[in-house]
Amino acid sequence: MKFIKRFFKFIFKTIFWLFVLSIVVVVIFKWVPVPMTSLMVIRSIEQTDDNIKGWKHDWVPIEEISTNLQLAVICSEDQNFLKHHGFDIKAIEKAYENNKNGKKIKGASSISQQTAKNVFLWPNRSWLRKGLETYFTFIIELIWSKERIIEVYLNSIEMGPGIYGAEAASQYWFKKSVSKLTKYEAAAIASILPNPLRYKANPATPYIEGRKAWIVRQMGYFGPLNYPNRYDKE
Repeated sequence: MKFIKRFFKFIFKTIFWLFVLSIVVVVIFKWVPVPMTSLMVIRSIEQTDDNIKGWKHDWVPIEEISTNLQLAVICSEDQNFLKHHGFDIKAIEKAYENNKNGKKIKGASSISQQTAKNVFLWPNRSWLRKGLETYFTFIIELIWSKERIIEVYLNSIEMGPGIYGAEAASQYWFKKSVSKLTKYEAAAIASILPNPLRYKANPATPYIEGRKAWIVRQMGYFGPLNYPNRYDKE
């Protein structure tokens, strides 16, 4: 009986301290740049091409990331990003219906969910990871501003072979700073995000050219990019 009590006490303490640690880490990353992600490490270990061993990752503040790229990625990945609280319910319902009807499986992960996964978790799919992704999504939406979420997202995601973050991607694909990207260059980078190891932003294939044109049209429909007041969560 004592063993069982001790066991459950140990489990409870472990869960409690993991919860506290998770909150502390999220609070720290509200201001501190994310140095690396699990995907960077995993890809580096898996990489067999000696020319792209390791990774390129140059953190830049949101003020130095072209608004064109911010808008292109939002229009490409999550057009309701500024409206929802981490989960795009309509997109989730649509994806569920598509999958249930036997159509091509479509994801419905918001930018917030992708950020939670990229920064705090691992890439492999499982119910455990999905549950933790939901938890971290809720926490970052509660503690971070929308502007901080997109800043971390654009500085952390994979954008090419061994290329992570907007600045490294801009230098790799267009040989210029991310602050100087044009609409079409930004759309080119956004267009490869579904599979940055398969697609190339430059030179673009006909498929990517089509994606670029669609994203630029969506950027026009979206209008000016206005984040909620960042100081609401300071």
